[in-house]
Amino acid sequence: MATSPRTILARLIFPLLVVMQFGGCGSSSPNPPAPLDASRINLIFVVSEDLQYQAAGDINPSTANLTDQGLQRSLQMGTYLKQKVLGSQNVTAIYALAPLTHPQTAAQYPDMVAVETVQQFALLNQITLASQLDGSLPYTGNNYPINASYAPGSVPADLPTPSPFCPTCQGLDFSDRDGNNEKLVSHIVRAGTPGFYVFSAPWETTKALLANVNELESYNLAIPSAYLGPNYIYAASIGPSGSATLSTYNSNLQPASTYPILPQKLVATGCTATPFSISVTGGSGGAVVPAGTNTDETVYIIRHAEAHPSDYWSDNNYVGAGQWRALDLPYALSGKISPQAVYSMDPSQFGQGTNSGSEAAYFSTMAPALTAEPYAIANNLPYNLISSFLMTDANAPAETSRALFTGEALSHRKILLAWAYQYIQPTINALLGTYHGNNQQAPAWPDYDYDTIWTVILDAHGNLTVDNHMCEGIDSGTLPPTPPQF
Repeated sequence: MATSPRTILARLIFPLLVVMQFGGCGSSSPNPPAPLDASRINLIFVVSEDLQYQAAGDINPSTANLTDQGLQRSLQMGTYLKQKVLGSQNVTAIYALAPLTHPQTAAQYPDMVAVETVQQFALLNQITLASQLDGSLPYTGNNYPINASYAPGSVPADLPTPSPFCPTCQGLDFSDRDGNNEKLVSHIVRAGTPGFYVFSAPWETTKALLANVNELESYNLAIPSAYLGPNYIYAASIGPSGSATLSTYNSNLQPASTYPILPQKLVATGCTATPFSISVTGGSGGAVVPAGTNTDETVYIIRHAEAHPSDYWSDNNYVGAGQWRALDLPYALSGKISPQAVYSMDPSQFGQGTNSGSEAAYFSTMAPALTAEPYAIANNLPYNLISSFLMTDANAPAETSRALFTGEALSHRKILLAWAYQYIQPTINALLGTYHGNNQQAPAWPDYDYDTIWTVILDAHGNLTVDNHMCEGIDSGTLPPTPPQF
């Protein structure tokens, strides 16, 4: 059926009218709006994509994760957000969706898109934290922590409750249980500290949060009611008097559909770790293959990317150099491994970061999961989070071993596991201990070794071998300290 000229004109004008109404109190925003004013409280909402609301080609329907094109968009959005919205000023705080509050697909894959959407932006900002136990040597890292931890009441029913919760690293809950999203934003507003507060969540969560805060704080803003796509950023700017305006930024990004190419080629290196190999065979040396042990399973274990540029320094996100490694992993691991799925720890559980004198700071543990994200995206692999126990528990190594190597779910599978390095050796030792063999122990993972791959193989009978003969082949010492620019 032919479309009339009047209908065509209406279709062209309507989106323009929708965009224009998003200015504060019904007024139109400049096109494009100026960067935000650092003397105001700026609540900045970046809409992440999911299976329901997305741009064509950005989300893999099988994994509910980004595609190459979607990753390209997130990398470019980091630059736009930093330069055009913040005016190249430093962010004050970043909040993202807790991935397991929004499982998707029949396999219930977590929503990793929200944290990946703001990762590049996080690395374009800096944070200064103590790098010694006495707090005497502050270090400035080319990154920023992403808050994505559970708040009381927001933990999914089948997951363990953090003990304690981390009130300073609370993220967003897709279902907004107990109104925790509004409590978070209201606390920021009531604290009255000017700056830039960035939130990353799917459209449903963003829309509800904007509307609810608008009502709670009586801002009388014209809140957007329709999803316009992932290029749009909404910023509520609150002045000293408490009045607010709403600006809409359109990044107009048109990402390529191919995997990102790094601005420069990384320096390759050979494996440098002291080699080891451990074998345990049932019936040999007193070893017994434990009942329920998986069979025909291979797990490739990598450490999170560069996150500790100075002793005792970490905000649980990797630094700028780590982004080079993470984005290069699909190239570095090509032809070396062929996993069928990627696993990591739940980033919404928090862990200790840096020490400042006698006090410790706490942050959501983002580095392991985000390290393996680009590899999963480039290879269209499902992403899974191991979350049935708390990493802070004393029995976490044994629980990790059980989750990975028993129960048959991972039998006949090859897995890439991204993990925090201090937990890798204890997990392997817990696995070795279940064989009741000759008390063999794996060596410690060296503090500054980000390149080595540990390979764990269970054969058709459950016999075990562990070695470190492979590596990514990326020279840590030559990685730029600042992240790649897109």
